[in-house]
Amino acid sequence: MGIASEASQGRKLHSSVVKLPLPLSRELLHLISMAVSVFKVLGFFVGFFLIVGLVSSAKFDELFQPSWALDHFAYEGELLRLKLDNYSGAGFQSKSKYMFGKVTVQIKLVEGDSAGTVTAFYMSSEGPIHNEFDFEFLGNTTGEPYLVQTNVFVNGVGNKEQRLNLWFDPTKDFHSYSLLWNQRQVVFLVDETPIRLHTNMENKGIPFPKDQAMGVYSSIWNADDWATQGGRVKTEWSHAPFVASYKGFEIDACECPVSVAAADNAKKCSSSGEKRFWWDEPASSELNTHQSHQLLWVKANHMVYDYCSDAARFPATPPECLHHSHRH
Repeated sequence: MGIASEASQGRKLHSSVVKLPLPLSRELLHLISMAVSVFKVLGFFVGFFLIVGLVSSAKFDELFQPSWALDHFAYEGELLRLKLDNYSGAGFQSKSKYMFGKVTVQIKLVEGDSAGTVTAFYMSSEGPIHNEFDFEFLGNTTGEPYLVQTNVFVNGVGNKEQRLNLWFDPTKDFHSYSLLWNQRQVVFLVDETPIRLHTNMENKGIPFPKDQAMGVYSSIWNADDWATQGGRVKTEWSHAPFVASYKGFEIDACECPVSVAAADNAKKCSSSGEKRFWWDEPASSELNTHQSHQLLWVKANHMVYDYCSDAARFPATPPECLHHSHRH
């Protein structure tokens, strides 16, 4: 998963009573009655469109389960804390697999000296030709910025790292980290700002991940052989435990039963006829103008590494980098 290691976030409504002339009140009542009828019809369709195969929740235990080091988990109300010490890190995974949709978690990263540590949030399928979308938060020494590394694996092949620093301190508060995935694109978002776009370019002969259901995972672990300044700065265990905090777990995606064949899941999770999924709508098929400008701003001001520009690693430019769709 890394460059040197590929290991697998009310207001009160005020109303005032207005006395209306009686004829106008009757008119309003008629209009309200008509509106209610319309909304009932719309409500049926909205309910039908959104309920098919979708899961959404903000509770950890409804969507996820610990996958290792249960004694390094701490639950505090709606907060989950994962601990890394010199004995172990910790990780969790979704109870189900999904195909297309959006997953989000809010994370507050390790405060203070986090050098050598990695907190990861990612989606992945299984097997040697798996697909994977990674957020990896690379710790640093106190006062130095966290780096966010993203990566995309398609059919088991990764090596598509990008790194950026953030426009805020991710250790001081919770921020949302999201992956949006459909048949047209994969979008990495931070607080709803796109920081990376991976576009379907199958028409150029470039594989795109769209046929394997994926689980959702997160973990904290020691990677001081590569994570901080190329491995030059090691984890200072006297500062342990290193704690990452989580809340706001959301999955708005198509759930895929394990027993169903991949081709059937792809069909089940794609819009057809009267069955429409929001991720297949035009608004989700590409970035809008504002989002495109946000992505350009991130790249111009915060990106510190892009595999597409690394001629030492890739003397021949990777084919997807020749078609700039995934970068702009």
